[in-house]
Amino acid sequence: MRCSLRVLTSKNMSTDFTLACPIPISDYPQVLLAHGGGGRLTNQLIAKMFVPMFSNPALEAQHDGAVFRVGDGKVRDDKTGDRNEGDRDEGDRKGSPLLAFSTDSYVVHPLFFPGGDIGSMAVHGTVNDLAMCGARPLYLSAGYIIEEGLPMDTLWRIVQSMALAAQNAGVQIVTGDTKVVDRGKGDGVFINTAGIGIIEHDQHIAPQSVRPGDVLIVNGDIGRHGIAIMAVREGLEFETTIESDSAPVAGLVLQLLDAKIKVHCMRDLTRGGMASALNEIAESAQVGMAIEELRVPVRDDVHAACEILGFDPLYVACEGRFVAFVAPQDAERALEIMRRHPLGADAAIIGTVKADHPGIVMMKSRIGASRIVDMISGEQLPRIC
Repeated sequence: MRCSLRVLTSKNMSTDFTLACPIPISDYPQVLLAHGGGGRLTNQLIAKMFVPMFSNPALEAQHDGAVFRVGDGKVRDDKTGDRNEGDRDEGDRKGSPLLAFSTDSYVVHPLFFPGGDIGSMAVHGTVNDLAMCGARPLYLSAGYIIEEGLPMDTLWRIVQSMALAAQNAGVQIVTGDTKVVDRGKGDGVFINTAGIGIIEHDQHIAPQSVRPGDVLIVNGDIGRHGIAIMAVREGLEFETTIESDSAPVAGLVLQLLDAKIKVHCMRDLTRGGMASALNEIAESAQVGMAIEELRVPVRDDVHAACEILGFDPLYVACEGRFVAFVAPQDAERALEIMRRHPLGADAAIIGTVKADHPGIVMMKSRIGASRIVDMISGEQLPRIC
């Protein structure tokens, strides 16, 4: 196998070098933790295995959920002229609701952490995926895989937390499933949630809608969730307790859309953090991005913890943060709307979309130098969601 290295010069030119690798670095005979970390290996796994096998337009949009229309469920049979159950033609789709559908699984360890737990996060994560599609979340399913021996009061705390989170997010849990696995084979409990939401506007919010000139706005400080998990897991003590930012952002997103802000795309900053989210969008839209490190909001305690642990906040996961790609003429108004909402009080403009260097994210550092912000290759913080 060979790997390529791209070097950007001061003249906005790129040079490709081909290096011989002594061992394969991207094709693995076994699944690694890093394949679930939201970085380069996750994207390779999805691109090489899942997308080709399950190929369809909704999946290939590479969004946080599938967006589709539903109608009366009947179309004309091309052979008989009768109308049967199946896909609808364009005529049937007129006036039918536009829906978003998403699913996610939660394997966080530990089950409880400052600012949340696996139950509330299972609601927030799927609600936020729907919101990133521009949808108003409506209904969730909940699937529990429980390890034999889990204390019943632990399960009850998780279920209560999940119910409260759903109530606060304005969604209903309407169906579900429960399975129990042998002791030692489930790590307490894993949860899967799937969600459906309705899109009530005419904007096309998707990675492919991002354009040069778009402004990048993040709704608050980054990195708290991952550091909160790591502190509990490793028994670390800081001067202040760092709480997860886990929260449902749909209300904030809907305020932007109700105000007719031209939002071209949104992405929540979960596995792989901000760096992976921006790289995914840059690759899908084939645009470049330029961000400024000094503009990216990071709390002092999180920044200090990252320095101690050797982490980069750009790669640390969040559970209540997203980046919006907004048309330049609406950027300041979008920022003002965000800052009036509790989950957007620390919102900031962090950069812009460029036509140069498609697929590459550049960052101006604190000292004024520029560097490429690439996807993380390994696993920085496993089991954080």
